[in-house]
Amino acid sequence: MAALGVAEPWFRVERIDDQLTLITEPSVNGWLQANNWHLRGRDADLLIDCGLGVASMRDLVLDQLSTREPIVFLTHAHLDHMGSAHEFADVWAHAAEPTDQPGRGSLVGAELKRILGLESVETDPMPELLLDALPLPDYDLTSYELRPVTPTRYLIDGDVVDLGDRRLEVVHLPGHTPGSIALYDEGARAIFTGDVIYDDQLLDTCHGSSIPDYVETMRRLLDMDIAIVHAGHAPSFSGDRMREIAEEYLRFRGR
Repeated sequence: MAALGVAEPWFRVERIDDQLTLITEPSVNGWLQANNWHLRGRDADLLIDCGLGVASMRDLVLDQLSTREPIVFLTHAHLDHMGSAHEFADVWAHAAEPTDQPGRGSLVGAELKRILGLESVETDPMPELLLDALPLPDYDLTSYELRPVTPTRYLIDGDVVDLGDRRLEVVHLPGHTPGSIALYDEGARAIFTGDVIYDDQLLDTCHGSSIPDYVETMRRLLDMDIAIVHAGHAPSFSGDRMREIAEEYLRFRGR
């Protein structure tokens, strides 16, 4: 294995507007480099996904973004979206996600492909190591573990997350995983989608994925009034682009 340097700081913080901040981990390989969204409300803050957990996202949030601990909303239970969940007191997720099951993470490419069920799937090559740098000089990435979490609240389709001055609706959109959920802000015509839809290759054959469910999810997205998509990977994009991606998927997979 090649020697890796240390990345300082570990996180990149980008303020989108007065309420919304994007948190990323630039030294995580593109396979796992996820978008994590911090949303400030009048009465509560929300953290939509929480990275790999190789560095403390809770420390980052409380040091740089807010004096109050956020509610953590997990779009799904893959390692790049729930790695720091164990650091927080209040974690919300869908009951169909295996958030409390151990042994579901690795930063070694071949092992992660096995865990996700991607050994026989035609994708971009997965590198030997999934970090391009280390968070600390003595960090041993081969010993990485995704720490299990028992959610403090289980969410279902139609639930409302109320931040006081902003209300977001939970939308259950299975396909990538059984319990994938998004957050829809009807007033802003914005949606936070996790890995349900993003502007890159969508994975629908992982362990727990369902192509028929994904087809229905894409049809549902086409019926929603969406102007902007804040996804779990890659840059945000327009509702028009979302509809193009959904229609492309339906042409490929729809039966």
